[in-house]
Amino acid sequence: MPIPSGHQKPTRKTAKESAFNQLQQWIIDGTLQPGEKLNDIELAEALGVSRTPIRESLQLLEVQGFVKMYPGKATQVTEVVKESINDLLPPLAALQALSAELAIPNLDDTVIKDLEETNDRFAQAVHEEDYFTALKIDEDFHQIIVDQASNQYIHSIVASLQTHVRRLFFHNSIILTEESIEEHKDIIRFLKEGNGEKAAAVMRENWLRAIDEFNSKKTE
Repeated sequence: MPIPSGHQKPTRKTAKESAFNQLQQWIIDGTLQPGEKLNDIELAEALGVSRTPIRESLQLLEVQGFVKMYPGKATQVTEVVKESINDLLPPLAALQALSAELAIPNLDDTVIKDLEETNDRFAQAVHEEDYFTALKIDEDFHQIIVDQASNQYIHSIVASLQTHVRRLFFHNSIILTEESIEEHKDIIRFLKEGNGEKAAAVMRENWLRAIDEFNSKKTE
């Protein structure tokens, strides 16, 4: 099993948390390929931790659907099912839309300015076709709104779903387009106006459009 050498060994937030974050990232970006068998001894050596936090991390990753553990046999990275976008994005769209409505009472000029500047950076990345950077900035944009919703349950579930969005992006299931730039502008405008219903509607469409784009890409 090839293990990257040019990475930083995790600092001890806790060993399990650091190992989990690194393993999850390697699975998301394809460093650890779908179907690849994972060796906990090699992973422990690569990350500079004992086997216990590796095993605990793998158990958490199985709960999230990133690995499959076969007791006494092997642990494998799960396959990427690109069609899972059809199941993933509707609940994420609903939560993001709800966040937009809940965020309105907590908004001020500083937050609005932050959203506008973040969307400007997103637009620049899309125009430069730097889609990896655009993805990270798009996450930042939506996270600002989720944070302002001030709901720990939404925050937790969105964070979990977002990891699967990243993995689908790295495996070419999600495409970022210029339409998102204008949708972000509309979201900001409706938030400024205090129109939660319209902000939520545009937010929902912003996420669900990716399903239509994926399905139309399949038929080409």
